[in-house]
Amino acid sequence: MRKSVLVLGLVAAIFTSCGDKKKEEVKKEVETKVEEVKKEVAADPVDNIALGKQLFTDKTCTTCHQPDAKVIGPSIKDIVKVYDEQNGNLVKFLKGESPAIVDTDPGQVAIMKANLDGFVKDLSGDELAALAAYMRSVE
Repeated sequence: MRKSVLVLGLVAAIFTSCGDKKKEEVKKEVETKVEEVKKEVAADPVDNIALGKQLFTDKTCTTCHQPDAKVIGPSIKDIVKVYDEQNGNLVKFLKGESPAIVDTDPGQVAIMKANLDGFVKDLSGDELAALAAYMRSVE
């Protein structure tokens, strides 16, 4: 009987200690993954802005929009200022899910809509978010 109790106690101690080791391993693994995600998120804004700048150039947005000056359309700074003041969503606008709030002249809106349909309709949500991030980064 004593041997049975001793063996059971020993088995219980082994299982308990193995459980603690497993918990520690899982905790370390989770902490490692959290750190990796933090590093990705920390690097992401710069990459996102760089992607947005590249898309802004590639999609010929620069033809109508310059950082500081009105060319054909309002400057990037003016666009961002109005969207901030009116709590607008640039990505929704670029997707065609919200109306224009910067230049509401019907002729300009028609031109913008045609350009957006031609230049940015095939961009993913992440790419549109990158465009918006770039626009917000312009100083």
